[in-house]
Amino acid sequence: MATTIGYLGPKGTFSKIAVDSMFNGEIKKGYKTIPACIDAIEKNEVSYAVVPLENTIEGTVNLTLDNIIQTENIKIVSEVIVPIRQHIMVHPSNVAKWKEVTAIYSHPHAIAQCHRFLRNQFSHLEAQSMTSTGAAAEYVSNHPKEISAAIANHLAAKEYGLSIVEKDIHDFENNHTRFIVLHKQETALTSNKLEEKGYKTTITVALPSDRPGALHQVLSAFAWRNLNLSKIESRPMKTGLGNYYFLIDIEQKMDNVLIPNAIAEIESLGCTVNVLGSYPYYLHSGNGVTLAV
Repeated sequence: MATTIGYLGPKGTFSKIAVDSMFNGEIKKGYKTIPACIDAIEKNEVSYAVVPLENTIEGTVNLTLDNIIQTENIKIVSEVIVPIRQHIMVHPSNVAKWKEVTAIYSHPHAIAQCHRFLRNQFSHLEAQSMTSTGAAAEYVSNHPKEISAAIANHLAAKEYGLSIVEKDIHDFENNHTRFIVLHKQETALTSNKLEEKGYKTTITVALPSDRPGALHQVLSAFAWRNLNLSKIESRPMKTGLGNYYFLIDIEQKMDNVLIPNAIAEIESLGCTVNVLGSYPYYLHSGNGVTLAV
């Protein structure tokens, strides 16, 4: 049976580009939402799912993170970081009057990444949110009589027959998105297409409610072992106000001594630790394609 890969669809999304950079001839199936991608793994509809986790400008994709936390049997097995370029596109029949568009559609992150352009060019319009940039391009393609535009990449323009009328409308050049590959097994997934840049181990830590200084003690468990942390972020546990867990990225592959002993020390403080995965990460060069969430 062929391996099936789920991703945030439809065709032409930036998630699809991340999928293509990690996988070869497998079956690739688009889903309308991030939760649907993750549910597809739980239901064994797909073997892997590729979803966005973090953007340089907009930060963590909380929908991804919260859904991973709620499904403990799913692990992060790989990561690819892709550079972002955003373009505005319209139906070919509306090219001559693109500055007169009455609606603009895109993913919320893409809209936020193009704030200055939208403010300068279309201050009278409020961009409409879609489930993905690909879905926005598909909508504009299917509604030529509505003088509308989509913010997406050039592959979406090609996929849906749209004309790019303004390139690179994003506010910041140094913009990237982290895409993670999810799987039911903990075995790391390597790429034969991209150069490995390093390894990460990602964990969550829930602190005890009655231990002052617990977070400081947690961080100390890593510090004195010289374990570098590239990220620490709090998220609500959804069990009541003031209850949080911490997402921590450790810049090292899971070993048999340092990380397990750090986790044991943290658990001895009364904390709850969950390992989300230990995996390689890759940087996509972006050559020949435009990429984003």
